[in-house]
Amino acid sequence: MITHETDKVIIVEGLTDKRQIQKLITDDVTIVCTHGTLGVERFDELLETYDLDHKEVIILVDEDPSGVKLRKQLSRELPHAEHIFVSSEYREVATTPENILASALVSKHIAVNPIFLV
Repeated sequence: MITHETDKVIIVEGLTDKRQIQKLITDDVTIVCTHGTLGVERFDELLETYDLDHKEVIILVDEDPSGVKLRKQLSRELPHAEHIFVSSEYREVATTPENILASALVSKHIAVNPIFLV
């Protein structure tokens, strides 16, 4: 079994979301892309690979129908997970202004580059 050693995992939908978050954070955080909703096998694979039952998990998905569906699915499977909600004004993680995303990440105790908090 491959495990990732960081204690924090952020679950996002796509690569553009992952890149946006990677640009902001300075913390040692694993960012996992789901690429949309998850089948049982794919979820089980993520659960085992990233040891999600024993990590601090943050769900950060778009506020669109597919993101809402994914959030509900992940909430059922990972009841201990915390959530960051993107404003419906921006709808997508990738299009949310960097300073707003950075502030949301800091609120979940994730270190970000201070230049994004201005």
